Amino acid sequence: MLLHWNRRQTLGLLFSALSALSQAALAADWPNRPVHLIVGFPPGSSPDLTARALAEPLSRSLGQPVVVDNKVGAGGNIAADAVAKATDGHTLGLMINGNMTIARILNPKVPYDPLRDLAPVSLIGTAPLLLAVPAGTAGETPAQWLEQARKAGNRLSYGSPGVGTVAHLGMELLKQKAGIDPVHVPYPGNPQIINAMLGGQVQLALLPPGLAMPQVKAGKLRAVGTTSTGRSALVPEVPSLAEAGVKNYQLEIWNAVAAPASMPAAQVRKLSGIVSDIVRSPEMRQRLFQQGWQVVGSSPEGLKNRIDADTKALGHIIRQQKIELN
Repeated sequence: MLLHWNRRQTLGLLFSALSALSQAALAADWPNRPVHLIVGFPPGSSPDLTARALAEPLSRSLGQPVVVDNKVGAGGNIAADAVAKATDGHTLGLMINGNMTIARILNPKVPYDPLRDLAPVSLIGTAPLLLAVPAGTAGETPAQWLEQARKAGNRLSYGSPGVGTVAHLGMELLKQKAGIDPVHVPYPGNPQIINAMLGGQVQLALLPPGLAMPQVKAGKLRAVGTTSTGRSALVPEVPSLAEAGVKNYQLEIWNAVAAPASMPAAQVRKLSGIVSDIVRSPEMRQRLFQQGWQVVGSSPEGLKNRIDADTKALGHIIRQQKIELN
């Protein structure tokens, strides 16, 4: 019996070794044709800018063209579903928090399961959101603006890149924490939200600092505060909403590279190492900082840990505020 067990054990070890060698060989040969990097938001949006910044150095490292493909809609879930269902071995996604965490909690009918159908590759960067309003809005300090917003009630409206996005969930949580009540108006992406604020269609929004601050510096928007507990290194001149008296309120956005869950683990790890090295390089770190990101460049395990934590935290907001897709 011992001999039989040892043979089985030896065969098992041999099979594992051969499988590992086969995986390594596949990873060494990958990619062997152009790679598509799918983005769920329109050109000019924060995820799109990150994808285009990443595409050129990633192409050089992989030795193949990297084509950025915008598949806009459903708060990025159309793109995420395309990545999840890809079977060509050469499709990746540049995704935001919601697409990799709470998509199914928000809407059980979403056609993919982020925890089952996507393979985490690397967390690229994180950032707080910035509460922005049109320049000239009443209330010179954050506390004064919040008081004006409380008085306005539902006569104000806010934009977000879609139901269930972090900007939407964050504003619904802010409504609860700060006692304000603006009405939600979803848009395809943040550039459209900024245009709507400039045109007077909405009066406030939670925006990535990298997109909001150029408008603030141009005198078109005003920064009320950030969603960090203290001042952010990305925008040290902007107070946090906590400084204005909003208690127990902290929120971050992040972006990451994901692959279909069907991608072999060796290829995922190879890609993760390449992406991490690229975003941590001094040139790319500076470029992403200018876009409004504090660089991370994680392992697949590091991204998985962040996914688990955010799924729990954002899922709590959804259930507490009874947020759902119509």
